[in-house]
Amino acid sequence: MEALIHQYPWLDELLMGFIGLSWKHVVMWAVGALLIYLAVKHDYEPTLLLPIGFGAVLANIPHSSAVSNAPGEQGFLIVLYNAGIANELFPVLIFIAIGAMCDFTPLIRRPSVMLFAAAAQFGIFATAIGATLVGFSFEHAASIGIIGAADGPTTIYVASRFAQELLGPLSVAAYCYMSLVPVIQPPVIRAITTESERKMKMGFEGEEPVSQTTKFLFPIMIVLIAGIVAPISVALIGSLMFGNLLKESGVVENLSNSAQNELANLVTLVLGITIGGTMSAERFLTFDVLLIMALGAVAFVFDTVGGVLFAKLLNLISPTKINPMIGACGISAFPMSGRVIAKMALKEDPTNFIIQHAIGVNVAGQVASVVAGGLVLALIPALAK
Repeated sequence: MEALIHQYPWLDELLMGFIGLSWKHVVMWAVGALLIYLAVKHDYEPTLLLPIGFGAVLANIPHSSAVSNAPGEQGFLIVLYNAGIANELFPVLIFIAIGAMCDFTPLIRRPSVMLFAAAAQFGIFATAIGATLVGFSFEHAASIGIIGAADGPTTIYVASRFAQELLGPLSVAAYCYMSLVPVIQPPVIRAITTESERKMKMGFEGEEPVSQTTKFLFPIMIVLIAGIVAPISVALIGSLMFGNLLKESGVVENLSNSAQNELANLVTLVLGITIGGTMSAERFLTFDVLLIMALGAVAFVFDTVGGVLFAKLLNLISPTKINPMIGACGISAFPMSGRVIAKMALKEDPTNFIIQHAIGVNVAGQVASVVAGGLVLALIPALAK
């Protein structure tokens, strides 16, 4: 072949796709196809796994113009990466959309549920320590641990700051495990709770309605408090609360609707395919990626365990008993985790309705995951010195 190309140089350009093809590229096509299959066939986070899977295919075609980094001929995935991932713009825009979709009323009504959400972030720090012990750098370990937040945008934001070379596998791990909440949480919860605990019923106390003024002031107060405690978290928590302020102000309905629909759809689309574009065979087919996928699962399990055990601890000291399962809702997978726990309670006892409590903790988990991301951003540079 080399002699033929030497004789006819124009063949090199005509056949470079075939010549550059390796088994690693084929494996990555299979990875991309698997993500697309999970999105289409099983409805696992389809808005992100579908574009990520297709982006992975585009990135692993030999000499792909989509990821070309040649001066003056940059591929569109490289342009999107530089425009929205490298500078953390896309995750911030996604948080505005999420904030516009969130209703923080259950959290405002019962601020104590933040305790469950805080306990459910245990997996982040436990996994970060574990990742450090198996050889990852401090920054990479923190980025791996944040998978446990069950919050894709937070994972992307932290990874774009501390582990850009691991952005692809970290994002895929985060969104895959988020979609597997119904598979991961129930067996873990059943293993650490008794049947009588899972059947515990929770009362509904007379709850005062939350005023519109309180809902309006809530995002402003959260930004001020979080910003003073950890200024580096302002971009994360600020964009989330700005989106919520658009919704609760009641005077910019069009902006709120645009954030929830057009902005969310557009940024999700470009974010997904751009992340897929980072999944080149050289970066993805490594032993470190296998470790990241394994540690991501560990983070989810530890989060679930931390939340449930904290609820069980409260039952030892509090006169008002709570169903320990709601502790597992403190992760950010909203409202999936809350629904999963509520279904588990109904399965144990068809007359046990705890969905209101579960969703309240799940809303708190959305805020807690962003705060945890901010803490990681603040702590890592200080600890790395």
